[in-house]
Amino acid sequence: MWLPFIEHVLNIDLSGDNGSQFADTVTSVMLLGGSDVERRQFLAASAAVGLAALDLPDADAVTRRANRPGPVAVGMGEVTAVRTMTTTLGNAASELGGGHARHLAVRYLTMDVKRWLDGRYTDKVSRDLFAATSELVHLIGWMARDEGNQGLSQKYHLHSYRLAAEAGENELAATALRGLADQAIDLGHIPTAVRLAEACEQRGRKLTNPKALAYYRNTYARAAAADGDDTTASKMLTSAQTAIEHAPALPGQSWASHYSHGRWAHESGMIHARLGDLAAAEEHLHLALDIHGLDRKRTRAIVLADLGHVQLKRGNTDTALATWKEFVDCADGVQSVRINDGLTNISARLPKIPDSPAAAELSERIAART
Repeated sequence: MWLPFIEHVLNIDLSGDNGSQFADTVTSVMLLGGSDVERRQFLAASAAVGLAALDLPDADAVTRRANRPGPVAVGMGEVTAVRTMTTTLGNAASELGGGHARHLAVRYLTMDVKRWLDGRYTDKVSRDLFAATSELVHLIGWMARDEGNQGLSQKYHLHSYRLAAEAGENELAATALRGLADQAIDLGHIPTAVRLAEACEQRGRKLTNPKALAYYRNTYARAAAADGDDTTASKMLTSAQTAIEHAPALPGQSWASHYSHGRWAHESGMIHARLGDLAAAEEHLHLALDIHGLDRKRTRAIVLADLGHVQLKRGNTDTALATWKEFVDCADGVQSVRINDGLTNISARLPKIPDSPAAAELSERIAART
C-alpha cells in the first residue's frame, strides 16, 4: 500500500530489491528530508498529492516502532527537545520569514530526530515522539512555502498529517489539513481546497480548543469564498468569530493555539474583501493592527500590504500609499515569498496613480529593494 504512495510523493523509483524497507511514514519523511538537504528537484504542488491526505493513514505505524530494539534509549526528554527546537525555529521564522534557517530545521529532522525515531521507546513515548515530529515537519512545510517552494511544502504537510494521524493527534492532523487547504487556495486548486478545508473543519469539531475551531472554520470560509459559495463562507465566518470570542488571549502550546485574535482579524478581513464587503474588510484589518496587535515583523508587514490594497479599492489613495510606505519599512530584512508578492503587487498598481510624489517615491524604494 505504501510503496506507490512514497514513489508518487517523492518522485523516485523504489522498485528494486530494497523496496520493502520503504514501508512507513517515518522512512518516507526522512527520504524527503534527505533529498531536501541534497537540493534535488521536486515536482510542483498538485491537487492529487494534496488529496492523498484524505486516504486512510497507517493505523499500526506507531505500534510497529514501539518496544523494538534500537541504538539509543528515547524518553520524554527527547520529545521535549524536539518541541523546544520547533518553537525556537518557528519564532525565528515568524519574525524573519521562512527563508531563514529552514536548512537548520531539515538537518535537525534528518539527523537528531531520525536517530531518536530509530531508537527504542515505549508505546506512550512513540505517540508523543510521532506528534512532536509532526509539528517539526509541519513547520518545515510552512518554511518551504514561505520561501516559495510550493511542491516541497505540500509534501512536508502531507507527511505531517500522516504522522499526526498515526499518533492519534486530532488537532495536529487537522492543522496539517488546514495547511494543505490554504496552499491549495493560493495555487488555484479550489475544488481540492474545499474538500481539504471541509475535512479539516469536520475533524476539528471533535476539539474543545476555541482557537483551533476559529482557525479551521476561517480556512473553510476562505475556501468557500474562493469557490463562490458565499452562504457557506458567511456561515463559517460567523462561527469562527463565535469561537475566537471565547478564546484566551495568551497562546497555548499547540500550533493551532497560537492562532491569535490578530491573525483571526486579518484572515476575516481578507475573506470579507473576497465577499465584496470592503468596509468590513478594512475594519478587520485595522482591528488586527491597532487593537489586537501583531508583534511579528513578517505578519505585520503582510497585513499592511493587504490593508493598502483594500484602501485603494475604496478610493482612499493617499491613505493606501501611506500604508504601503509603512509596509516597506516593516518588511525590511524579511525573507518571505509573501513579502515579495506584496512588493510585486504594489509595484503593479503604482503606475496607475499619476502625478503623485508619494507613489513615485514608493516605486523607487521598491525598485531599489528588488
